[in-house]
Amino acid sequence: MRKSVVIPLIFGIAGVAVLIGLGKWQVDRLAWKEGVLADIAAHIAAPPVGLPDAAEPEADRYLPVEVTGQIGDTALRVLVSQKQVGAGYRVISVLDTGARRVLLDRGFIKVSADIPAPPEGMVTVQGNLHWPDERLSSTPENDVAGNIWFARDIAQMADVLDTEPVLVVARRLSVPEVGVSPLPVDTSGIPNDHLSYAITWFSLAAIWAAMSGVFIWRMRQAERGKT
Repeated sequence: MRKSVVIPLIFGIAGVAVLIGLGKWQVDRLAWKEGVLADIAAHIAAPPVGLPDAAEPEADRYLPVEVTGQIGDTALRVLVSQKQVGAGYRVISVLDTGARRVLLDRGFIKVSADIPAPPEGMVTVQGNLHWPDERLSSTPENDVAGNIWFARDIAQMADVLDTEPVLVVARRLSVPEVGVSPLPVDTSGIPNDHLSYAITWFSLAAIWAAMSGVFIWRMRQAERGKT
C-alpha cells in the first residue's frame, strides 16, 4: 500500500468507527427509552388511588387517582391542536371535593365551540395527576384577561382559580360530559427520537465510508496518471 493512501485510509476508518459507535449508542438509548416509556404507561394505567394529602410533582407525576367533587362553573381555555380534528381548547375547571379544591382538565372542545356547562352535583373523576412542562421560549404569555392560555401553567392557573397547584387530567367521569372529549395522560408527548438519531449516524457512517473510498480511488488514479 502506498504511503500516500495510509493517512486518508486511517481517517476514513476512524471516522466510520466513530459514527457507527454513535449510532450504536443511540440504539442502546432507544432500548432504554422504550423501557422507561413502558414503565410510565404501566404506571398511568394502574388502578386509581385517592388524592394524596400532599401531591409532589416528581413523586406523583402520572399517578392514577379517583376523586369525587363538584366541577366549578368557571373554566380556563388552553389552546391545543389535535390530529384529524384541528385547533381547540383544553377546558380547565375547579374540582371541589368539599375539603379541597384542585384543577381538573376536563378535556377537549373545538375552537369554535362554547365551553359546556359542567355536570351538576357530585361527580367522580378517574384520571391522572400531571404537572405538564409545555412552555417553550417561543410560547406566548397567557392571555388571562381574554381567557386564552397557551400552556398549562399550573401555579398561575391555581392562582386564578384559587385551587391547590394540583392538576387531575380526566380519563373518565361518572357523568360523561356532552361536547367535551377527555384527553387523558399518555406517553405520546414524551419525546423518543433515538431511532431517527441512530439512522442519521449510521447513514453518515455510510456516506463517510463512500466519500473516503472515492477520495482514495481518485488519489490512486492521479498517481497512476503521473507514472
